Amino acid sequence: MEHTQTYDASTDPADEKNAERGDAHRLVGSDRVLAVLKELARHPDGVGLEEMTRAIGAPKPTVHRALGSLRRAGLADQDGRGHYVLGDEFLRMAFAHHAARPEHVRISPLLDTLATRFGETAHYAVLDGHEVVYRAKVDPPSGAVRLTSTVGGRNPAHCTAVGKLLLSYRLPTLEAVRDWVGADPLQRRTARTRCTAEELHQEFELIRERGYAVDDQENETGVSCVALPVYAGSPAAPTGAISVSAVAYRTPLPALTDAVEEIRGLLGVLGTARP
Repeated sequence: MEHTQTYDASTDPADEKNAERGDAHRLVGSDRVLAVLKELARHPDGVGLEEMTRAIGAPKPTVHRALGSLRRAGLADQDGRGHYVLGDEFLRMAFAHHAARPEHVRISPLLDTLATRFGETAHYAVLDGHEVVYRAKVDPPSGAVRLTSTVGGRNPAHCTAVGKLLLSYRLPTLEAVRDWVGADPLQRRTARTRCTAEELHQEFELIRERGYAVDDQENETGVSCVALPVYAGSPAAPTGAISVSAVAYRTPLPALTDAVEEIRGLLGVLGTARP
């Protein structure tokens, strides 16, 4: 059971000293509270204080203070077992914000149409560094096999159709691709994953030429995908990408690429295709 003592959620003196020394491995103040909030999101069934302490790597009283701050704000709560969970206020804010996003309002009808038309999963995603973040997802109305992707989930950009498409506009030269790849090798998710700057640059040129990208089982074996750019803001560069991700044995990749012009036409109806 949680102690009833009230804790001050401000930065500990010891944490301040660590910050003054420039110790990047210690979480202090608001960073610590946010780290606890993100860790809570990993445990939909709840997490105990001991487990949370190990995950955060901070003293138990420090983690307890952070949880106290989140509980007072309604962003965390405790269930009947004494485990911590995300609070209803956090969920209310998250769902309200997501539903009110202009891109979500504009893209959702198209995703519904695509999921019904192909009987496969449709996504809207944006680029975030070396990853893509899924902002919206619609599963097909029927079908025993469905994808495990989630709204807010991430995947490596270099091996997803949406990621490669958006990178092709962000990285127009081989030098730019090399700088983006950097010194660390890219993760090879399947035997088909392209992991070198030269391979990616060659594909990016093809993507820019034809206006769409594919994932031929490069991120996950048995799953193929086609992606097209979405211009929800300026026509100069895409703000995100929509995709149809299909179980390969059920909807082969050629069936998706053959429908590119149809998908592009639907984007045009919504006013999100490039003029």
